[in-house]
Formats: sequence, C-alpha cells, structure tokens
Amino acid sequence: MRYLPHTEADVARMLKVIGAPAVEALFAHIPAAVRSQRPLDLGPALDEAALLDHLGEIAAQSRPAGAEGALSFLGAGLTPHHVPTAVDALLGRAEWYTSYTPYQPEISQGTLQAIFEFQTIVAELFGLGVANASMYDGASAAAEAILMAKRVTGRGHAVISAGLHPHYVATAETYLSGLTDSFQLAPLDDRTGRTTLSELGEVSCLVVQSPNYWGVVEDLPALAQAAHARGALLVVATTEPLAYGALESPGACGADIACGEGIGLATGPSLGGPGVGLFAARTEHTRKLPGRLIGETVDHQGRRGYVLTLATREQHIRREQATSNICTNQGLIALAFTIHLCLLGRRGWRELSALNLAKAEYAKRQLASLRGFSLRYTAPTFNEFALRVRGGDAARAVEKLAEHNLFAGVAENDTLLVSVTEKHRKGDIDRLVKELNEVLP
Repeated sequence: MRYLPHTEADVARMLKVIGAPAVEALFAHIPAAVRSQRPLDLGPALDEAALLDHLGEIAAQSRPAGAEGALSFLGAGLTPHHVPTAVDALLGRAEWYTSYTPYQPEISQGTLQAIFEFQTIVAELFGLGVANASMYDGASAAAEAILMAKRVTGRGHAVISAGLHPHYVATAETYLSGLTDSFQLAPLDDRTGRTTLSELGEVSCLVVQSPNYWGVVEDLPALAQAAHARGALLVVATTEPLAYGALESPGACGADIACGEGIGLATGPSLGGPGVGLFAARTEHTRKLPGRLIGETVDHQGRRGYVLTLATREQHIRREQATSNICTNQGLIALAFTIHLCLLGRRGWRELSALNLAKAEYAKRQLASLRGFSLRYTAPTFNEFALRVRGGDAARAVEKLAEHNLFAGVAENDTLLVSVTEKHRKGDIDRLVKELNEVLP
C-alpha cells in the first residue's frame, strides 16, 4: 500500500468538505475513557534509508520460531505442519485473488466448485453428512455449534469439557453472554486426562475436544451415549484434524456436530491472522446449520453447476430466521486447506497421520524416561502430550531453552505441553530431550 502523507492544508480542505471542525471530531463517538489523551511518541522524523535501518534493528530483537537454527515444539491449538509449496503455487493464481461471497453463480463457478470440494472433504473428515462453507476459525465454530444445538433441542444450557481449548471456552462465553443461555464445565479425570461426567440434566449439548487441549484422545462413544441418553447433542471440536487420519471420525463415534481449526494444514500460523473453521453436522440438521451451504445442480442444458444453496443470514430475506451472522467464509484459506488435502489423498492423509503419531510417541518415551520427568496423563494421545518436568517449574525450562533458540512447548505450572509433528526429525527430538535435561537442576 502506498504511503500518501497529508499536509495541514490537505487536512483543512477535507474537514471543510465533510463539515467537521477538527480531526478529533471524527473520533467523538469513541468514549473519552478509552481514547488516548496524549500525542503518540513516534520519535524524530527519519528519511527512508534511516527508517529501514531502524526497523531492521527492531526486527533483529525478535527470535522467530522459523528462524535459522531455531527449533519449535509449540502447539497448544495451532500446530504447524509442512504445507507443500504446490499449495502456494496454486493458491497464487490470479483467479483466487478476489475470492468473495459468490452471489452470482454465472461468474463464480470456480469459487463455488472449490468451496463445494472443501465441504465434501470436511464432511468425509468428520464422518458426518453435511458441512458448511466454512467458519472464521475453530473457536467461533465451536461457539456456533452450541447455538446450533440450542436450535435443534430447544434447550439453552450446555456442558463444556474442561479439556476444550481455553480460547474456545472464552469465545463461547462471549457468544452466550448476550443471551439467557449458560454453560458449566465438566472436569477432567486427574489420572487419564479424559472428560468426566456427573448428571447432565436437561442440556442442549455436551462439548468436548478430541484430542483435547492436553493432547488426550477422549472416549467419544461413551460421551455420545451419555449425551444422547438425556436428549442432548454431542459436539466434538478439534484443533488437530489430522488426528482423524488415525482415529475413528467423530461421526462414527456418535457425534452430532463436529467443528475445528484447519489453519495448520492450510497456510500455517500467521501472527494472529485468519483461520479456517471446519463445521459439519448430521444431515437431518442441515436447516439448522450456521453460515452457508454450496450445492451442486444442473443448468437448463443439463450441465453440472454450483450454486449458493443455503444462506439464511441476517441480511438475507429470511433475516428473522437467520441461523448466523457469519458474513463471508475464509475463501482463500479454505482453498489452501482443500488443495493440501487433495494433494495428500486418502493414503497420504493416513501416512502423514501415522508419522505424527510415531514421532510423538518416540518423544514421549524419551522425555518420560528422564529422571524426575513423567507424563501428566495416562490416556492415549496423538501428536501432543503433557509432561511434568523436574523441579516443577515448566516456565523456567521454557525460558532457559528459548535462550538457545529452542521453543520447548507451552508451560503451565509444573506441566509442559509438547507438540511433535512430521516437521521434527529424530535429531530434533533428541536435542529437546538433551537440552531439557541439562537446563533443569
């Protein structure tokens, strides 16, 4: 984007045209309590060369996880995988640059077909009959699933597993805060790390994450049976869809709604940038889906075509019956996810999943064998696991290893959450084991 500075004369002319007395008047609608009352300290004026040097000095203070020599075992809900360069090559084609809501099918067949394929992949991945044309991210998808469960059951209270990612829980709380709905947390078993249930009561749904925040694979068939016995839906969220290359799909385990985050398999983490929410449900609940649904049809000559089939959003004709205010799908990120999974195919998907599982199991064995280290939970995991560290100060271990350009995981009290994927070589894991053992007393 070009930088076009304005002179005081330019500003005065613009204010005169719009009838504002001063620039500050443009921000009068923002409460004074949250407005800065002091000038920004931008430092001295710099020419372009000096400014670039200064920005380089600032950038040099950071140690990004992808930098040369750096090694990261960070996950905790956003696990990066290797995305083939072919994905970017195809994604960079000019016809995708302006992907937007395809209201006019006659000029949007490429975009519509891509989204249709995305829906097909998500439905197969989760083992459910129908998937929508994507959500903003995994957290909003989980919150929308709770609202959908209310529409299906007519009940306003939900039970959420304590193993659901804390950001997802916070997002659900925000969504429900403006309604009369509420939720309660179901605790995790101290030994296995799986969700434990007391009496469910008359609730709309039970929301669990599998693998959960601590990497533990939940007993979904048992949870589905408990939820269905009380007339509630089982909602299964995941931050690691690759796990379902090795595990039974949520639908096969009894889930009614499944949702999750696919950014790790699309473009990877992007400094808080866009995600791609995955959302699927049983076919009988299609009319209760949030967002949109792309369908396949034929034109008057019998040729295959794609259309926006279901879009009960608040700005459409059925605004009183709108099921969501999702305004546009993450088209480009959803396309990247679709391309990657198409390149992998069924066999590649299973092999990639098996590779993640094998490498994580090796790391678990090596780390747990260290003196004073132990696994926090006994239940099976996929490619992420919780490790109790020697001395009980995981944050100190993370801080010390970061000085060596090694990002060991996410720390919480005495526990280190470690993520291992196909990107890690045996030598990388051995380095983590060696240095983690050395930095702790």
